[in-house]
Amino acid sequence: MLASLQQHAAFPNAAALRRHTHLLCVLPRQKTVDPRWPGAQSLSRLLARRRMKPDELTGKPLSGNLEHGALVSWVMLDLSKPEFELQSVVRAALQPLFAEHPTEIAVVVAGDDKARARAAQLAVYCAWLNGAALPMRKKKPEQRPLAVIHVYGWRDAGGYAALRARAEGNVLCRELTILPPNELTPSSYRRRLRDLAREFHWKRVEYDYAKLKRMGAGAFCAVAQGSAVADAAIVHLSYAPPRAKHRLALVGKGICFDTGGHNLKPASYMQSMHRDMNGSAVALGILLAATRMRLPIAIDCWLALAQNDIGPKAYKQSEVVSALNGTTIEIMHTDAEGRMVLADTLTLAARAKPGLIIDFATLTGSMRVALGGRYSGVFATDSELATKAVAAGSSSGERVCAFPMDEDYDSTLDSAIADVKQCTLEGEADHILAARFLSRFIDGLPWIHVDLSARNCKGGLGAVATEVTGFGVGWGTQFVQGWV
Repeated sequence: MLASLQQHAAFPNAAALRRHTHLLCVLPRQKTVDPRWPGAQSLSRLLARRRMKPDELTGKPLSGNLEHGALVSWVMLDLSKPEFELQSVVRAALQPLFAEHPTEIAVVVAGDDKARARAAQLAVYCAWLNGAALPMRKKKPEQRPLAVIHVYGWRDAGGYAALRARAEGNVLCRELTILPPNELTPSSYRRRLRDLAREFHWKRVEYDYAKLKRMGAGAFCAVAQGSAVADAAIVHLSYAPPRAKHRLALVGKGICFDTGGHNLKPASYMQSMHRDMNGSAVALGILLAATRMRLPIAIDCWLALAQNDIGPKAYKQSEVVSALNGTTIEIMHTDAEGRMVLADTLTLAARAKPGLIIDFATLTGSMRVALGGRYSGVFATDSELATKAVAAGSSSGERVCAFPMDEDYDSTLDSAIADVKQCTLEGEADHILAARFLSRFIDGLPWIHVDLSARNCKGGLGAVATEVTGFGVGWGTQFVQGWV
């Protein structure tokens, strides 16, 4: 649950300031300290001690104490900077406050109308993202959820409903991604989805392992058959508002734990493989945000939930399996399971003929090598979609880089005994080869593939301070709004 919001159009007086113990002051970039700012004298002394000029607060927030003991953090914004940089500096300014785990914070914004409106948006969004409680299994957890955000100096008539929806989707994504693998199994995930479907009035259809086997979904079932418990499934959630004129499909990879199968991962690579379901959590977070925002678009969300286990029944190298659309696949490496479960899930999604398919997956290590953890990679069926994807990254603060997906890469996946190889053993350009492989299962529809290399970033990323970033929810929500 996100903190409640209390808005005050007026600047706080001395009595109002004394009621708060943790304050964030978001200020316009200028060369002097305005005496009306909260703690102006303290800020001036602190700047003098640090030998800093006031406008240096644009890139380096400062924190200090007021006379009544409150902790205050001051930051200036240069609104000409990209959204990612603005989110990052506001998040940095909030961190000293959240280090003390307050249940309430006060945000004071100054400047002209444009500056105060943007400052309030950024501060509220960052506070919602970083003030929410995430799963913690310590005896004495230090974290306490933020309960109330007070905003002084600006009032938004809509109460930041769209930002709240986006933040709620991100928090849900991170919560699911953080859960340990003994708590988030395909079975428990399916129960959680059942509860969410009931809460948000989504239609829900489950394709369990037995049903998928009968349907001929051999790619998905090859991965799922190694698990001792037959709890894998493709779950279809539908949001269908009245008079929707467009239909979108979201597809998410939901591998709840990835051992690598017979091509077993070493310990250092298997660590944190309970997060290999992050793509499904991103798709679910976007669905939640779109529902909260009441976007006028029908959304089908397809979540491929399974585990890639090792065992007597696990699929092996050199097997040939037949996917749901009839494509035969030569298995080259059992740790390339993500593209296998996505193949049949994309086929199901394409059968409804949506106007666009977007899939999300923690798919390849080579994308992480290419971009690190600060960008994610995207592939699109045409240059216009790719351009829109990059633009949504810039405006949302979740940056993406478009990669090529030319047909001549297909020759690398030629198989002597099947229609296609699942991957190669060389590893070169595997992120591109994975996209080319998946493109065989979209039935020629417009499509974007997001390889979530920014799923986690040490020290946080953009607006988010935790290592698990929830990257993709903000980008996807922004993109869908523009697409509508």
